[in-house]
Amino acid sequence: MILDRVIKALIHRGDLTVTDWKGVTKRYGDGGLPKSHIRFHSVAAALKVALDPDLHLGEVVTDGTLSIEQGSIRDFLGLLMQNVGSGQTNHPLHRLAYRARLALRRVHQYNPVGKAERNITHHYDINGEIYDLFLDRDRQYSCAYFENEDATLEEAQLAKKRHIAAKLGIKPGMKVLDIGSGWGGMGIYLAQVCGAEVTGVTLSHEQHDLSNRRVAEKGLSDRVQFLLQDYRKLDQTFDRIVSVGMFEHVGLGHYKEFFTKVSGLLAADGNALLHSINRADGPGITGAWIKKYIFPGGYIPALSEVIPHMERAKLYITDIEILRMHYARTLAEWGRRFTANHARAKEIYDERFCRMWDFYLAGSECSFLYAEMNNFQIQFAKHQHVMPFTRSYVEQEEARLRQLEKSAKL
Repeated sequence: MILDRVIKALIHRGDLTVTDWKGVTKRYGDGGLPKSHIRFHSVAAALKVALDPDLHLGEVVTDGTLSIEQGSIRDFLGLLMQNVGSGQTNHPLHRLAYRARLALRRVHQYNPVGKAERNITHHYDINGEIYDLFLDRDRQYSCAYFENEDATLEEAQLAKKRHIAAKLGIKPGMKVLDIGSGWGGMGIYLAQVCGAEVTGVTLSHEQHDLSNRRVAEKGLSDRVQFLLQDYRKLDQTFDRIVSVGMFEHVGLGHYKEFFTKVSGLLAADGNALLHSINRADGPGITGAWIKKYIFPGGYIPALSEVIPHMERAKLYITDIEILRMHYARTLAEWGRRFTANHARAKEIYDERFCRMWDFYLAGSECSFLYAEMNNFQIQFAKHQHVMPFTRSYVEQEEARLRQLEKSAKL
């Protein structure tokens, strides 16, 4: 009865069929699209989801006590999010859970040196072959930049690196810092194509090892170094600073610390670019399931939470670009590739892991489609005279970099 009341309160659009643990089937919504059919295999699973879907829906999918009978996990989550959006439902039980998590969000996002590394290790130091099953060849694990409808994932990830490099306006010999350097793709591009001297920092041992192996294989060790180090421990200055997909791990209570440190690392005539997922509907919380199982300590910010800290750090915003549907398309491709490689993922881990990552990738895609998520790229400097007078230089620089990419045989 509790489950029935909760679903009736939440689902008004689409066609959701629910079969309970006794085999009783009910339908919810207006009978239109999208359609999905789910089955609960225990009363405990149904009760947990009814009381706190933000945490328990992912758990019961992962442990197999909720199965998808018709359609895919993406179809089901898409139907759900088209009805409830970012998850702030009007059901009193769910509002109570949301308010409690909102009150504790700074505690959950407390990421001092040391704890930040443990949180990063949780997600990025799993068996690295998993990432090869769904990422592009360069292992770009952030929003791609699709320049046209026909672009492949590989082309779009290369375009992302080119777009960011063009905005930075890098000249040969410039010292560039990559905060959250991942598996090295961005740093290698900036050295190989732009001629920069690159220092990258990551807290992932697996990323550190692989990125430095890639540097050695490409003969770039004289121009690129990747450090297993917290950015807060750096003490030199750089002409350019870039950070892609790392800011989501900083935590709300550390934004002042982040921008104060970046300001200290940035040369007086330098510029920087911050690429992050953006919460377009304003401040919120990290989903309980995502926080517990996928990205502990993480938080997707709203622009209104970021910009005040930049202003207080005396950083001058020179450009903001919003990438709206690019991450939805990126995640759709990741999900397709992961599904195609399901058997290999199961060999590496198990079926439970596959269900968990299916839920994570599909839920993330639907968040960008239906729950007010997008990406921002904020370019900033220490004064307003650093960058060219108009944005036309970005396209001109992208054209120049395309020619250099051919010479570098990317």
